Amino acid sequence: MDQPFAHFDRYLAGERQASEHTRRAYGEDLARLATLAGGRDLATLTPTDIRGFVRRMATKGLSPSSIGRILSAWRAFYKIMKRDLGWGASPVGGVKPPKRPPRLPAAMTVDGAEGLLNALPDDEDLACRDKAIFELAYSSGLRVSELASLRLPELDLEHALARVTGKGGKTRVVPVGAAAIEALRRWLLLRPQYARDASVTVFVGRGGKPLTTRAIHARLAQWRLRLGIAEPLYPHKLRHSCATHLLQSSHDLRAVQELLGHAHLATTQVYTHLDYQALAKAYDEFHPRAKRKE
Repeated sequence: MDQPFAHFDRYLAGERQASEHTRRAYGEDLARLATLAGGRDLATLTPTDIRGFVRRMATKGLSPSSIGRILSAWRAFYKIMKRDLGWGASPVGGVKPPKRPPRLPAAMTVDGAEGLLNALPDDEDLACRDKAIFELAYSSGLRVSELASLRLPELDLEHALARVTGKGGKTRVVPVGAAAIEALRRWLLLRPQYARDASVTVFVGRGGKPLTTRAIHARLAQWRLRLGIAEPLYPHKLRHSCATHLLQSSHDLRAVQELLGHAHLATTQVYTHLDYQALAKAYDEFHPRAKRKE
């Protein structure tokens, strides 16, 4: 196999003008292929062989992304072997890496969310505004874009409702919790001092312009540092926390779907994984028959 590998390395160095680092990475991936093949002629390998190699790599703990990168290197190798040395069809063509496990959204604990919101001071105008933003995000599960674009006519605090425009221009009506209503009312009393006459967005900056999504991110990051909170914080985490805590309490997946404005129930189902994790942790910790004897 030295000749094909050497030929491929010359291709990388010459035609591709790849760096030493890239050539070394390809070399390691091809060495792995040779090891898995166990001395067999690489030109004779089949898709079945490659799928077997993928299973073996997954069993040894390689992540789907790492396996995907290795397959990409093998695919490039076989493409050049076919082009320059007359090898047959690539055995890697239709082989895919294992599916990645669903990426679970990060959520705060109930105590963590309440601690953040309760710690915001009431004696600063912009702190009152920020508290209204974060209370609303946690209360109603709003996206940061929905918070930034929310307009005054879309707030109905008398009936504890808000009409928001989400992805694809779709509108939905969401409930607003008591703590968020109180925070919003405090901010709306202060808002005329900052808002320009033509402004209708609920949340405006010091200069009167509508608050941007970037500004909301920045304000939450500033409060995290100011309050000495260790965990990473961002507006979407408040949305995730709202969905997680609501699902843990109600177990009503459809209601959470409607609240978040998800088009498909499958998108919302990711929160059931978080709910199951919390259940499993509580079971292991407290159930008298769950603990193994020493």
